[in-house]
Amino acid sequence: MVFPLAAVPFVMRIVGVLWVLIGLALILIILIQKGKGGGLGAAFGGGAGSLLGTKTTDFFTKVTIGLVLLFLVLAVIMVKFFKPISSEDLSQPTMPTAAQPIPGTTTDTGSGGATQ
Repeated sequence: MVFPLAAVPFVMRIVGVLWVLIGLALILIILIQKGKGGGLGAAFGGGAGSLLGTKTTDFFTKVTIGLVLLFLVLAVIMVKFFKPISSEDLSQPTMPTAAQPIPGTTTDTGSGGATQ
């Protein structure tokens, strides 16, 4: 199977896309937050404090916690239910089976013996 994501159900594709988008949102929100030393929030002008009001640290903290919880729940859902629709490649045994005789050959060595 060349594209394993193509064999995944549509709902799980949506969950995967949401998971990636939430991950990107988490990265951005964490970088914007103002840390004890100012962080990258100050490097980008620090305008987020006046934009969203005086309680921006509480707001960003609550949004971050909510996104982390959603990110983890979606990760658990994907681990549990992210299975390909057609498992043709997975149904083939990869370990060799017990040796079987080749059709047309005999394995009888005890009777008849060799004649001269």
